[in-house]
Amino acid sequence: MSNDNTAARALLRDKILDGLRRAERTLFTRPAPKSARAQMKFLRTREGTSKSLAERLGVSRKTVDRYLSGATKKPQKRLQAALAQETEAEWQPQVRARARQRAASSAGLVISTTAYFGFGSEGSDAGRMRDIQVAVSPAHAAKILAARDTGATDSELHDAVAEAIADAYFRVEGGGRAGLKVRIEAVERLDIAF
Repeated sequence: MSNDNTAARALLRDKILDGLRRAERTLFTRPAPKSARAQMKFLRTREGTSKSLAERLGVSRKTVDRYLSGATKKPQKRLQAALAQETEAEWQPQVRARARQRAASSAGLVISTTAYFGFGSEGSDAGRMRDIQVAVSPAHAAKILAARDTGATDSELHDAVAEAIADAYFRVEGGGRAGLKVRIEAVERLDIAF
């Protein structure tokens, strides 16, 4: 695999993961804590100790304690980003779990993307930029979510999304072009909805 192809798959992975995070944010029934102190308090209750929270955030225990007491209020950009990311990752896990279960068992996912779609030697269509919105099956949704949750490689995550879009849009669930190989490249936009 060339370096360009590897970089493109890593970029697609980031867009897929970001799309899934944004989709999960829309499910929240209450807003996540916004202030550094509220985020720190929430994460402290989830983590158990200030020491383990400090290790998770990559700061000292004293830093965690200063935010918890309110002595420090404005975090540096790196800590602010870590607090937001970790809070969001822990926020309303049951709501996210129900949505994932529903997507994997009955509802599937909706993927909307603007990207270059290329085809293998079996295809007759020339590759080109396409703006596509498809509802992917629960089986494909389960594969995409499992790939994300198990830390799949860039290639595995790319293949799961490409296969889902190929079946739902190009192959129409095994229809006329069942052997068509589909590649996704140059992704400009990728949105996912539960």
